[in-house]
Amino acid sequence: MSVGLLAVVDDILSAALKASAKTAGVVIDDAAVTPQYVQGLQPARELPVVGRIALGSLFNKFVIIIPLALLLSAFAPWVLPWLLVIGGTYLCFEGAEKVTEWFGVHHETAGDAQPTTEPKLVFGAVRTDLILSTEIMLIALSSLDTGLVFWPKVGALALIGLGMTALVYGAVALLVKVDDIGLQMMKNDSRRTRRAGARIVRAMPTVFRVISIVGTVAMLWVGGHLVIANLAETFWAGPYELLHAVEHAVEATGPVVTWIVDTAVSAVFGLVLGMVVVGVVLGVGRLRGRSH
Repeated sequence: MSVGLLAVVDDILSAALKASAKTAGVVIDDAAVTPQYVQGLQPARELPVVGRIALGSLFNKFVIIIPLALLLSAFAPWVLPWLLVIGGTYLCFEGAEKVTEWFGVHHETAGDAQPTTEPKLVFGAVRTDLILSTEIMLIALSSLDTGLVFWPKVGALALIGLGMTALVYGAVALLVKVDDIGLQMMKNDSRRTRRAGARIVRAMPTVFRVISIVGTVAMLWVGGHLVIANLAETFWAGPYELLHAVEHAVEATGPVVTWIVDTAVSAVFGLVLGMVVVGVVLGVGRLRGRSH
């Protein structure tokens, strides 16, 4: 009995480790996107908000994504690509909206004129996490051994979900509290420590600006790649074939350059698609405003 249990645990751990390796890129994207949602909060509220977002992420994974993914993969696998196309398009929209804001275009409506509340920040972060977590878990599900029976598969997905959530939001919590660490260092008796703390505090606004840019590019990249890959699984393989042709043209330069080109093409596709959706949303908003 104990030998059989150990074998099952070993299968779960092995499957989880192999599948987790393939989700690393999306995990980095998730960690880059999330800090944007806690900028501007009072320092005392940063960790509680990160904690609430992490709980929302666990809810996404264990209550929505894993049960739904298992059900659909068993009874309606053709639905999954369509869901990923929709989720990827939404990420492209969010990323493109942020890009237009960099150039002074604001997307406020009468309802948005009020200051953004903490529940709205948490809801926005959990909503974006739902899409990123969906990709993480679906990549993990597709990477699991097809010979793995149901409960070990569930165990592996649960382990991946817990591990990825702890990794992402642990990193986010550390990022948002680095400036507080710097302030504490500035109170140290050692002059060298005080100087290091002052440098950390001065650097953090730039760090968060960079994280904001990286997070936006990550949304465009992940969203664009989701749409390209899953359009090919549904009704239009044109963008995927173009991406594959570009990758083939540069593959002789090595895997790093190939990955950079893949990322750039996916991000540009995501930006173009996102701009189209932003234009449609703005147009509909103006028409509704005129009708009122």
